[in-house]
Amino acid sequence: MAKVFTLAEVSEHSNSKDCWLVIGGKVYDVTKFLDDHPGGDDILINATGKDATEDFDDIGHSPSAMTKMEEFLIGDIDPSTIPPKKAYAPPKQPHYNQDKTSEFVVKILRFLAPLVILGLAVGLHLYAKSEA
Repeated sequence: MAKVFTLAEVSEHSNSKDCWLVIGGKVYDVTKFLDDHPGGDDILINATGKDATEDFDDIGHSPSAMTKMEEFLIGDIDPSTIPPKKAYAPPKQPHYNQDKTSEFVVKILRFLAPLVILGLAVGLHLYAKSEA
């Protein structure tokens, strides 16, 4: 029967001399593998103290890596000790403020309206001059 560890127990093993990981509900002592890990030991050490399943799966490890993991298996994790994943919530966006938008449009129109009127007046003047 496999030994069952809590996340707190696994978290105590989070350095280069003693490194345990939680992947797929299992606990692995990867201390002896740190120097051989193709991605470097920092990646493994940074994955300690949490459920690293998603990190492991995102990399897309080879079947031989999956097989090699079995030699580092030391037990199971007590799932009740792993905090639930927080759902991604996008940052709050400022609310659309109709009044500020209206103020902006009014300011633009105050600037553009006289220019349009002036342009029409000059155009009519030139047109009238050319007809005469």
